[in-house]
Amino acid sequence: MYDRRWYDSHEHTARAFEILKDMDDAQRRALAKDLTTVVKQIKELHEEDEESDVSLGIDRVLGLYKLSNSRRWYDKVSLLSYAMKTMATLPREDFFTIMEGITVSANAESVA
Repeated sequence: MYDRRWYDSHEHTARAFEILKDMDDAQRRALAKDLTTVVKQIKELHEEDEESDVSLGIDRVLGLYKLSNSRRWYDKVSLLSYAMKTMATLPREDFFTIMEGITVSANAESVA
């Protein structure tokens, strides 16, 4: 039986990982830097919102643990690994919004 990761159940997230996997190293590095910047900005917004509680949940904590063990293909790309670690600490909705943005952006580029 195949255990799905917490992010595999979201269509845009699964597609975003496919897109990331197909990128060359330079594209991945550039996107990872952009993702890290966006995550920091989102975290700053949440810090300003005192009512916002961030809860990782057991699946996400386990995912971060596995990420630290460098088991996945994106763990081997240091900037992308860092971006994924920081993104995984965001509220789930923010994470999914970022991943949807990656797929929408990639689709727009392929049409152009």
